[in-house]
Amino acid sequence: MSSRVAAPAGRRSGLATLALVGVTASWGSTFFLIKDLLDRVPAADFLALRFCIAAVVLAVVSPAAVRRMSRRARRQGLVLGGVYGVAQLLQTIGLESTDASVSGFITGMYVVATPVLAGWLLRERIPHVVWLAIALSTAGLAVLSLRGLSIGPGEALTFAAAMLYALHIVGLGAWSSTQDAYGLAVLQMAVIAVVAALPTAYDGITLPTRADDWVAVLYMALVSGALALLAQTWAQAHLTATRAAIVMTLEPVFAAAFAVALGGESVTTRMAVGGGFVLAAMYLVELTPGRHLEGEVPHLAQ
Repeated sequence: MSSRVAAPAGRRSGLATLALVGVTASWGSTFFLIKDLLDRVPAADFLALRFCIAAVVLAVVSPAAVRRMSRRARRQGLVLGGVYGVAQLLQTIGLESTDASVSGFITGMYVVATPVLAGWLLRERIPHVVWLAIALSTAGLAVLSLRGLSIGPGEALTFAAAMLYALHIVGLGAWSSTQDAYGLAVLQMAVIAVVAALPTAYDGITLPTRADDWVAVLYMALVSGALALLAQTWAQAHLTATRAAIVMTLEPVFAAAFAVALGGESVTTRMAVGGGFVLAAMYLVELTPGRHLEGEVPHLAQ
């Protein structure tokens, strides 16, 4: 690869990483908001409302985006949305009988499952340094989250959700493209909204009654929902699935930072050590010479 080609690809790869960091920051900012909101709105109702709003807004902004996609790309968007939607439901149901800290750790296991699935499905070779980064990320998640771990139905459902999140990351890395990023995001969000609404279909959606709850829902629908999925879809057109998964383990680090800054929590040794491990893992992958560039990202034929 010539230096002229490598330089733009490297810049796009760097921008894609920054975009994913922004995505994880927006996700991390929602934890203390959701914790407060769920005291007044059932979890399934909140998910349905959030993703329905996000889907409608994305579709209204660019209604022609889906029409421009090939039939194959549309099918891929439907599959990806279904995988992500089911993962959201399983994680939410599992959280009802699982401590939030344990749920966060088990969900973060997608960072381990992603390279395994990528190697199996995409024939993606995982360098030794990346496995070291995965180990660091896992250790960081454990320090941040775990205060004991027992396996029950809730933990099993959460683990299934983590595997689906990993499958979504791999699928998005294989199928996303710059030209179809918006249309793919619209289709995914629409399917996620339908899947999330299924558990509430029999009695309707319970709506928030407070103005501040509506502000929180709109923020989570538009910023950490619609905009975040659009950015993730674009970014994964330029990154390997494994690198994307490692970057996204920053979510609990941002969650802890927002909890301290806005949620009134105190900085703990766990936060500092666990967050340090996760940051070290991301920098290890990003700063290693010879990392994958855009042209080397494995994609399945369209």
